[in-house]
Amino acid sequence: MQPLNAAIAATSRPPVMEARRWLEGVTFPPERPLINVSQAAPVQPPPEPLRRAMADALLQQADAHLYGPVLGRPTLRDAVARDWSRDYGGTIRPAQVAITQGCNQAFCAVMQTLAGPGDQIILPLPWYFNHKMWLDMQGIGAVGLHCGQGMIPDAAEAEKLLTDRTRAIVLVSPNNPSGAEYPAETLRAFMTLARARGIALILDETYRDFDSRDGAPHDLFTDPDWADTLIHLYSFSKAYRLTGHRVGALIASEARMVQVEKFLDTVAICASQIGQIGAEWGMAHLGDWLAGERAEILARRAAMQAAMADLPGWQVKGCGAYFAWVEHPFDMASDQLAKRLVADAGVLMLPGTMFMPDGDAQGARHLRIAFANVDAQGIAALAGRLAAFRP
Repeated sequence: MQPLNAAIAATSRPPVMEARRWLEGVTFPPERPLINVSQAAPVQPPPEPLRRAMADALLQQADAHLYGPVLGRPTLRDAVARDWSRDYGGTIRPAQVAITQGCNQAFCAVMQTLAGPGDQIILPLPWYFNHKMWLDMQGIGAVGLHCGQGMIPDAAEAEKLLTDRTRAIVLVSPNNPSGAEYPAETLRAFMTLARARGIALILDETYRDFDSRDGAPHDLFTDPDWADTLIHLYSFSKAYRLTGHRVGALIASEARMVQVEKFLDTVAICASQIGQIGAEWGMAHLGDWLAGERAEILARRAAMQAAMADLPGWQVKGCGAYFAWVEHPFDMASDQLAKRLVADAGVLMLPGTMFMPDGDAQGARHLRIAFANVDAQGIAALAGRLAAFRP
């Protein structure tokens, strides 16, 4: 028998793929089709003008078919630096921007520059499962930080978890899976803590385009020395429906980019050229369209909150961007409940156990509802099925 890497063998299987296997052999009658709230990635293609721009590049730009710079197309890096500097009121240079094959790769690249086997990374609970999976594969310890009211983490509680092996604290805002939007003062407190202890603060803002607040969600980039502590991650996939083209961004110090480039050159060489061209075109031309997408997501968030408020026994702990983190009222663990809901209610969602350490009681009590692809009518139907469900 061929050898197998023990760390990857011990890593959990991809949760979304695992949940899809629950559908095997289950039939859904026409009058009760499946309501799939297990994943909130866009299911529609990019808007037609963006697709046309990408098609034109495919036909007319020779470099769209070639290897590009490892850290990304210069014009896209310039655009990110310019727009982020404007949006956050700070100074970000193009040399501090890298373009990656999606935001997950940005996270992996950063981790490879920060930590190795035996080191530790603090992740707020519930955690984004792909972050945890990568740390497990690398033999890096994931230290869970339980969140408080509103699913907001506390820097003082995080400080209690720091050891001489801690290399970084990771925050995701708006959060996946809880939907929580972290207050600016919370992010500033974590920045202060990370700087004082000589570790990195990694801020994943994949869902920043769907934040309910107007203006910049934080002032971290206004700090002239932000690059000594802060590492920022972003995904174009959610904003412009480019999930299949894999385009993310990483903002960090120029010194770290030297190390990031080594990783990216080894695993992918460069991000998709067509995807990068599409992202840049979207930034230049789709501001109004994206504002409309944001308004629709915020409307679905409001519909989700209202629908869940009328469900006896259910409690919304966090809701924002694409996700709601809800406590269920039943005397069974969420992993068992999620499977029952498929057959008995025609609903597919992910159990809290997929976002928490093994044996954590909070995992058993909660579910993640990814509502971004369900309109107000669908959200009402979801609530109706949950209300009618009997274990």
